[in-house]
Amino acid sequence: MSDVAGAQHRAAGEKALAGRVLIIDDEAAIRETLQLLLEDEGYEVLNAADGEEGLGQLDSQVVDLVLLDFQLPDRNGLEILQEIRDRSPEMPVIMLTAHGTPETERAALDLGAANFIAKPWTNEKLQADVRVAIGRKLAQEENILLKRQLKQRYNFESIIGKSDPMLKIFDLVSQVAPSRSTILLQGESGTGKELIAKAIHLSSPRADRPFVPVNTGSMPADLLESTLFGHVKGAFTSAISSKKGLFEMADRGTIFLDEIGNMSLETQAKLLRVMQDRRFMRLGGVQEIQVDVRVIAASNNDLRQAVKDGRFREDLYYRLNVITLELPPLRQRREDIPLLAEHFLRKYCLENEKPVRKLGPDASRALLDYNWPGNVRELENAIERAVVLSAHPVITADLFPDDIVSRGDSLPLITAKPDASLFEIMEDCERRVITSMLERCGWNQTEAAERFHVPLSTLNQKIKRLNIEIKRRGQRD
Repeated sequence: MSDVAGAQHRAAGEKALAGRVLIIDDEAAIRETLQLLLEDEGYEVLNAADGEEGLGQLDSQVVDLVLLDFQLPDRNGLEILQEIRDRSPEMPVIMLTAHGTPETERAALDLGAANFIAKPWTNEKLQADVRVAIGRKLAQEENILLKRQLKQRYNFESIIGKSDPMLKIFDLVSQVAPSRSTILLQGESGTGKELIAKAIHLSSPRADRPFVPVNTGSMPADLLESTLFGHVKGAFTSAISSKKGLFEMADRGTIFLDEIGNMSLETQAKLLRVMQDRRFMRLGGVQEIQVDVRVIAASNNDLRQAVKDGRFREDLYYRLNVITLELPPLRQRREDIPLLAEHFLRKYCLENEKPVRKLGPDASRALLDYNWPGNVRELENAIERAVVLSAHPVITADLFPDDIVSRGDSLPLITAKPDASLFEIMEDCERRVITSMLERCGWNQTEAAERFHVPLSTLNQKIKRLNIEIKRRGQRD
């Protein structure tokens, strides 16, 4: 279990302890003596008689310190120390041995041991070493946890939205982020899948480790394999030196595999093995490399259909499809358009060193009427273009691409005042749509709510907020 997860357990109200110590020693008498000594100091103690049992305890328990015997029946203590370092680099380990030499002590310290104590030990010194090591670890955890809590306040700062679909996505991100589970993000191109993946990473216990994005659909198969898994010197003509792959770079962090639906079947098979075994070999290599990487994948294609068509491995699909988040297209969250437009206006005015611009009524109407097949990315590009081309404080619709300007007749005409803000225009549009529906329903609010597919209470709240006057049946203007 991760170090910071232990701090979170304690912060959540776990019984106050001086710490939890794991003793790995094959001699029962020594384990018992150490346990009594440490329990008198207020520590909780776990025991293991060999290396494999100890590593199993580390995987399932929150541990603050390991007391590790140098000679174990199944493995050398240095090998176990290396395994602990690989799994939990910040875990303090104190080595115990009755047959220590300067060489073995130096080897243990080089591998990151906090201390090296000879048997028989002095109780006072051992207790002092344990206190110092655990105190240092807990202080580091508290510091990391504080930094993470501060980060989490701003995880969604670049994901703009107040609509119900986006609020649901934010809730789902908060729920799934703390887990180790693989996440599959489905949604049209331009809906912000990488931003959501980054928010998941920053809200997870891996937030202080690398977040590595890679567009798997834009590379040939050979180049993608070398990029993901690395290669050894001489693996191919231009491989003049060995190179780490992105999976190694993302160790203990998160890798984001975008456009995974376009990955070749051969590469899919290798990816499946990494996800199952957490092991892989560099291209042209023979040595297996072990990693601990959380995978977040994304696709704008229907992977279920790709499986039926034989273009995507069924076993990989089920491995990826542990938790799926469906990101809504912009046309299904139109109330977020004003927020997004204002955000991009400020961003690109600043980047282009221009005074902050304002959207004119015709520009606002064009943004609200358009269907946005390219989603948020297309909206951002349209705003950037308009800012660059603008010579006046008010941005007009003629600065947008032609397909955005040519509005349809799906929404009623907006007649807001000439200097109205985008939010005022949006409100005017909403008022006219609701009023039009009420007129068609003979001012029957229940029927109008059913046609809008919303609860009656929601419609009534909007009517009140927009100051819509409800007319009695038969009443004329």
